[in-house]
Amino acid sequence: MTNKEKMLGGYLYIANDKELAKMYKVSKQFEEEYNQTSFRDEVRRKSIIRLWFGKVKTNYNITPPIHCDYGKNIEIGENFYANYDCIFLDVCKITFGDNVFLGPRVNFFTAWHPIDAQIRNTQYEGGKPITVGNNVWIGGGAIINPGVTIGDNVIIGSGSVVTKDLPGNAIYAGNPAKKIRDITDEDKKYWSERYENEINM
Repeated sequence: MTNKEKMLGGYLYIANDKELAKMYKVSKQFEEEYNQTSFRDEVRRKSIIRLWFGKVKTNYNITPPIHCDYGKNIEIGENFYANYDCIFLDVCKITFGDNVFLGPRVNFFTAWHPIDAQIRNTQYEGGKPITVGNNVWIGGGAIINPGVTIGDNVIIGSGSVVTKDLPGNAIYAGNPAKKIRDITDEDKKYWSERYENEINM
């Protein structure tokens, strides 16, 4: 297996590899270009993301600066939004469903390093993919760790550290992130009524 195949497969690999170094360099060129764009140039921004990321849909808005390792391992769904300064360590796939909103400085870390120092010092490392479902809102400064799956209709509080899978239809917060409560029909009723009352004020 190549180091790229090992990396994407979650096996130990060496990042200082010619193929991976080339991919990383290309990604950093896209990153530099994107982070220097004007807010007026939405067309150029969308064009860069289409070239940079592995898979995108039609509607997405990513506020610079953004930082990632490769870009090609990121897939975003429809109506995706990322606020300032988000970080994506995409040595494995990071996959987002539709209607995902990220606060500022949200971090997605697919990379991990061996616990044993002798192995770690050989420069071998690994990764596990991160999957985010539909209709997810992640508050600013949250950290999503390797191998985590976040279900549909989840809210994650600001500054939370997510170390385990989060089932859908609930609010989570804390370090490590824990379930605060379910999202219920009462929430839907409250917000529907508030929307109707306030949208046309």
